[in-house]
Parts: sequence; C-alpha cells; structure tokens
Amino acid sequence: GGRYGISRPVNIMVMGVDLNLEEPEEGEVFDPFKSRSDTMLLVRLNPGTDRVSILTIPRDTQVEIPDVGVTKINSANWWGGPELVTEVVSNNLNNVQIDRYVRVSTGAFRELVDVVDGVEVYVPFAMQYEDQTQKLKIDLQPGLQNLDGDEAEGFVRFRNNELGDIGRAQRQQILLKALQKKMANPVMLTRLPQILSVLQKYIDSNLSVGETLALLQFGLQVGSDHLQMVLLPGRFSGPEEYEESFWLLDLAGMDRVLQTYFEVSPPIGYEIATRDPSQYYDIKIVVQNATDDPEGDFKMVEYLQEQGFHNLHYADEDWPRTINPTQVIPQWGDLDSAEYLRSLLIESELLANSTGDLGSDLTIRVGEDWLQKHASTQPD
Repeated sequence: GGRYGISRPVNIMVMGVDLNLEEPEEGEVFDPFKSRSDTMLLVRLNPGTDRVSILTIPRDTQVEIPDVGVTKINSANWWGGPELVTEVVSNNLNNVQIDRYVRVSTGAFRELVDVVDGVEVYVPFAMQYEDQTQKLKIDLQPGLQNLDGDEAEGFVRFRNNELGDIGRAQRQQILLKALQKKMANPVMLTRLPQILSVLQKYIDSNLSVGETLALLQFGLQVGSDHLQMVLLPGRFSGPEEYEESFWLLDLAGMDRVLQTYFEVSPPIGYEIATRDPSQYYDIKIVVQNATDDPEGDFKMVEYLQEQGFHNLHYADEDWPRTINPTQVIPQWGDLDSAEYLRSLLIESELLANSTGDLGSDLTIRVGEDWLQKHASTQPD
C-alpha cells in the first residue's frame, strides 16, 4: 500500500438517507436505510495525484431504472439498495467504476459537526424557515458564523428560494469543505475515537474498518485546494416538458467532468476535442462584485473585454461581503478555462467547486487584491 494504506484510486458512492422507520413487509428483511437518498456524492480518492474529487449528483436527476422506468435517481436506493444505486449511477455516467458504497443517515452529519465543535461557514443571506411537520426550524443570520450541528443541517436543508435543490447541493459543498478543514486540524486527532463511534452508529457500508481509517486519513490530509467538487452538469426541466421537475443531464458537460475529475473516457465517437485558448473567449462568464468599489464588477468586465472575452454578464446582485483574492469558479467543472482565466488575473485563486452562478460556465468574484493591483497598472 501507499503511504496512506491506499495504493490506487478508489471511487466511492456516498448516499445520505433519512432512516426508514416503517415496518417491513411480511418475510422482508428490515433495512433501516431503505429510503430515498437525498444526497448523492460520487467520491474519488486518488493517492497518485493527492486529490479528492467529489461529484454531486442532484437527487432529481432523470434516469432510467431497470424494471422501474424513467424516474428520479434518488429513488434507486429505495427500489434496490446500494447495488441498484451503483448500477444506475455507473450506467448513466459512462460506466464509471464504483468500488465501494457508504450510506449515511442524516443524524451523522449533525453529530459529527458537534463532535468537532462546529464548522465555520459564511452565510450569504438570512435564512428563516419553520416547518412544523418536520420539526425543522432554521434561523441563521448572514455573515461568517460558527454553526453547530442543528444549524449546519438547517444551512443545507433551507430551500425557500428559487434555486431549490441545486442551492442545497451548493451549500453542501461549502459545508463539506468546512468540515474537512476543521477535521484536518491536528488537534482533532484526539477526537478520532468519538468521530468513528458517530460514524459507526449511522453508517451502512461495505468498507472495512481498516479501509475507512485509511480513507479518512487520506481525505483529511489533502490540501484544501486539492479537494475538488463539481455538480453534475444539467438543467431544470421546464413545466411544459414533464409533470414533475427533473434535473436533465447535459451529456457533453458530463463527459468532460468525468474525464477531468474521474479519468473516465466518454463513449466511442464522443471524444472531447482539445481546445486552443481562442475557444476560451466564447465561454459564458458571470462577474460578481465582492469589493468596496461599487464599480468593481464593471472594471473587471471592461478588462476581460480588452482581453478578448465577449460572453460577459453581471451577477444579479453583489456578493454580500468583500473578499481579498479574486475567485474564479468553474461552475460546471471546466478546469482548463478556469486555469486560463486565473492566469490572466493577478492575485486570484481558483475555487474548484460549483458554488458560482448556475447560468455561468465560470463565475468571477472580483476581490480587493485584483482591483488594487489592476488600478495601479492602469494608465491615467
């Protein structure tokens, strides 16, 4: 084995489920994890590149489930457990190999956050929501907050805006990153026994204890910039297309994501053409101001136009706080164009996640550093 007890890349299907408390049918084995999987992540741990890649599969993704028909992917776990989930995911994602599965009940996440004394998260807007039936009360103020388990769960589950499920998927990425950062702190090693006992209580998996430890150790030592997250490219279906709302796959986007993050080639005849930089100028860029200067986004758009970009748009609203390094966010996993753009923007960083504008290929959040450097290099 390699230095972490992992000698080759491992792909793991991680599912978050609400525990099923219904009585089993006559003669049926009771499976407390038999329910819809609200969270579906395909995780690749690659010791060769020292990276962890996480693909978020929206729960409303439209797929064909054998013997069931065309439906939402989150029902696969209910119909046939982890075996069916891995089959359906692999069939739809270019036959990606899935080595292991983990099913986690929702309580694990809450307790884990409490065991590590909360996670630090930036809450972009006030989140207030109350649902008596689910005993769910969310009351979060905007700003940098240290969230406890209940609040962290509320932060993810909040869906009272038009982004619905995809907004949740984005906030899940933010939380996972915050949790990884917190657990990676050497002080937390002393809590490993508590962390493992929480996991054992809430987890159903075909990983051995040894594998679990090796993967945890690997996942926690990976640098924050080597933890890459991406949403499965697609779009919401329109009301005139289907009776219910689906997430419809964008096949070309999916091919690129699987090749970039999972080293899986597209089907024969669908090879991904290498691009020369001239093709980067067509990508759709949404620019969002995160500086004290009300014209920060305008200055960025002007600069990008000078560089030859022409598919430029302003975000609906400014980012609610100022940031220092400008952020380049490849919304649908296009790391090549993101890297190219990052190289054109002094003092900028690439966020390998999907927390930008859904309508963009790349979101650029303009920070103070770029603005100051840019202003000082502009002729008067």
